[in-house]
Amino acid sequence: MSKPDLAALRAHAVSVLAEAGVPTPEADADLLIGHVLGMSRGQVQAKALIGAPVDAEQVMTITEYIERRATREPAQHITGVAPFRTLELAVGPGVFVPRPETEFVVQFAIDALAAVPSPEPLAVDLGSGSGAIALAMAVEVPHARVIAVENSPAAVPWTSRNIARWGDDRVRLVVADLADALPELDATVDVVASNPPYIPEGAVPRDPEVRLFDPPAALYGGTDGLDAVHALTATARRLLRPGGALVIEHGELQGPAIAAIVRAAGFTAIATHRDLLGRDRATTAHR
Repeated sequence: MSKPDLAALRAHAVSVLAEAGVPTPEADADLLIGHVLGMSRGQVQAKALIGAPVDAEQVMTITEYIERRATREPAQHITGVAPFRTLELAVGPGVFVPRPETEFVVQFAIDALAAVPSPEPLAVDLGSGSGAIALAMAVEVPHARVIAVENSPAAVPWTSRNIARWGDDRVRLVVADLADALPELDATVDVVASNPPYIPEGAVPRDPEVRLFDPPAALYGGTDGLDAVHALTATARRLLRPGGALVIEHGELQGPAIAAIVRAAGFTAIATHRDLLGRDRATTAHR
């Protein structure tokens, strides 16, 4: 297979990924081939139909990428980028790869931020990781200021890199623990959002991409998965102005427990929201 056309190369890639148990072999093959060739998934499929030629150097790179993906290394680590709403974020080892579920959750934060009757509303993303939530809020509510809080030495370089690309001067990174961050902003913040670690320590994820490659600090939240939720709720209670909004992403079985935590902290208008698959995915509340 030294110089195949694109049809043969794509068919081989799909076969290798399917045999390795990758859940979406065709989509991943198209994504990785397209990344090397500078094409969209649709363009890859169209060019494969006509058997377009691929040069030997590109074949070598594509083959390497497919072999890496077959080990269940996340496609986003291989390409170095993860799409998130309108953004393309830099990701890699040490930072949590943003998921489509969070694209759904961040809409609640964006809506709350856009509704603030202020010329410069303020939002905080606690445990920012790649910066996905912070940057989505900033890009989609362009008159807002946003602070991304992250303290993982492995994640902070990714947060910083993405803020440098997408954040202009309205997004600021603060390296701090979410439990005691930003005391100087107490009672002044309009929206606090977070996708905290919420997997119980005994509930090891099934997917190798998550289990082997996402940083444990971004996954596991103590015995019941709620350690970080307790901490961020207390911080949000301190940071938010009266009427300010809290948005928390969580697991599908955690809605009632998180509602109870938020209620005990004195929040009102508490609501649990289901994602597109009908699973509890976010809790919102107001200070």
